[in-house]
Amino acid sequence: MIYARSRNHCIGDGGRIPWRLPDEFAHFKRTTMGKPIIMGRKTYDDHQSALPGRLNIVVSRQANLPLSEGVVLASSLESALAIANEQSDEVFVIGGVSFFIAALPIAQRVYETIVEADIDGDAILPAFDFNHWHTTDIEHHAVDERHQYSYRVYLHERTQSGGRSHA
Repeated sequence: MIYARSRNHCIGDGGRIPWRLPDEFAHFKRTTMGKPIIMGRKTYDDHQSALPGRLNIVVSRQANLPLSEGVVLASSLESALAIANEQSDEVFVIGGVSFFIAALPIAQRVYETIVEADIDGDAILPAFDFNHWHTTDIEHHAVDERHQYSYRVYLHERTQSGGRSHA
């Protein structure tokens, strides 16, 4: 899994990411490049195109959902994981809230960016418990002319590995 959230767990508002942090987006791109990414329809609607250099899989119950060229439709998270695992042992779930909740029990790795602000929004993650995971603080970025908020990036890894990496 990979996501950015505010201190108060907001990840989106009105189908959009509620901040512009170019270096954090560069981290997302670097981390996911060449790997399959799985998202729900609302997350896909935010950009409505394939993110280049990655197998893009959109999960939706709408069998006739119009998708951009290069985007694969799956009917469930499980079928999306099966498609993704044919290409890579490392797969990223990139949103939204219900997919993060469903993927956490099987995730081996979670890249979590915490934006140092309280943000109002309509997409709110629950507080995930990473107490029994190994957590590494991998990046800190201060406010600057291109970044309205500071943020920290954490890598959470399960302490007991159990098979293939799924997220």
